[in-house]
Amino acid sequence: MLELRDITKSFPQQRVLEGISLTVGDGESVAIMGPSGSGKSTLLHCMSGVLVPDHGEVLFDGQDVSAMSDAERSRLRLEHFGFIFQDGQLLPELTATENVALPQIMRGVPRSQAHDEAIDMLTRLGLGAYVDRYPGQLSGGQGQRVAIARALAGPPSVVFADEPTAALGVQETAQVENIIRTLKAAGEPLILISHNMRQVFDLVDRIVVFRRGRIVANLRKEET
Repeated sequence: MLELRDITKSFPQQRVLEGISLTVGDGESVAIMGPSGSGKSTLLHCMSGVLVPDHGEVLFDGQDVSAMSDAERSRLRLEHFGFIFQDGQLLPELTATENVALPQIMRGVPRSQAHDEAIDMLTRLGLGAYVDRYPGQLSGGQGQRVAIARALAGPPSVVFADEPTAALGVQETAQVENIIRTLKAAGEPLILISHNMRQVFDLVDRIVVFRRGRIVANLRKEET
């Protein structure tokens, strides 16, 4: 489904990715692990078409994402990718329902249908009583579950999660991890960025260890 071929990426005075090659299969969940500053988020951004590598190719279902225009990559992200960030990145002026429905509306789904589907997804994630709340009226864990609901709208071909529990407490982290386990059990393709192997060990099929812009280990769980 998703393949990286010898990609490199540099920023001014800093080489961040050093010839990365990686394949993620259909329905596979993968954790990319490494310390802060190792290039994990840059790798995720290249995989998802947010950034274009300096060299190499990023292929999604055989399409060369790195050769697409900005508009084509934006459309690809909208139609095929879901994103969960550390802080949720919800729009504060929109309710939970409106935040979740927005990507669907941008894809051309009628507003009433998008809102109905958003409410259904929020209810499935235990937020049925909060569908009309604004982000400022939600706890951190509730807000992150809204972000997960938004990421799953569509549904996406791949979900990218960048340290999705980093800003949460213990109880809220457990709630989000349970949702991720459900996604894995359902065969939802997932690429998860983390620095904590113990935390993500049972959330994924494979663990890719990252150091200083290079992959230093690529292990299925039975090999760890």
